[in-house]
Amino acid sequence: MKNYLVATLGDRLQAEAVYTQLEKDGFPMEKVALLGRGYKQWSELGLTDPFQVARRQMQRMLIWLVPFGFFAGFTFNQATQIDILPMLDRLNNSLLGGIFGAIAGALGSLTVGGGLQVVITGKSGIPFEKRLQRGKYLILIQGSDSEIRRAERLLKVQPLETLQSYTLDE
Repeated sequence: MKNYLVATLGDRLQAEAVYTQLEKDGFPMEKVALLGRGYKQWSELGLTDPFQVARRQMQRMLIWLVPFGFFAGFTFNQATQIDILPMLDRLNNSLLGGIFGAIAGALGSLTVGGGLQVVITGKSGIPFEKRLQRGKYLILIQGSDSEIRRAERLLKVQPLETLQSYTLDE
C-alpha cells in the first residue's frame, strides 16, 4: 500500500512557493511531484484517481444490488403479505415492496461501494485530472505514514484550496 497526500493550489506562484517550502524543510524531493501546466501531468504518474475508483466500484455494485434488492423486497412482501397500500392488490403491493428493496439496494451500493465519499466530499470530490484541466496545480507527495503526516503539518500552514490524503492498494 502506498500513501499519498495531494494539495490543490490555485496558481503557479503558490504551487512553486509550496514546493520550495517543502524543499527548504528537508522533505525528500524524489517523493514530491508538482503537477500542472508546464509541469508533470496526472497521466504521466500512472496513478488511479481514488474518486474515479469509488465511482466505478459504486456503479459495479449497483448492477447487482438493485436487482437483488428488488427480488428481496418482492419476496419479503409475498412471504409476509404486508399491505403497504391497502388499496392495491397482492401483486401490486409485492411490486411496491420490490421497488423499496431496489431503492435499498441502490443506497447500499452508494454507502458500501465508496460513493458516499464522492457525494460527501463535494468540491474536493472533483477528480484530480479535472482540477488540472481547470488550471489548478497539484502537489503530490508519496511516502510512509510518518512522512505523510509530516508533509501534512508543513502544508496546513500554506494557502491551499484542498488537502487530501489517501492510500492506494497496489
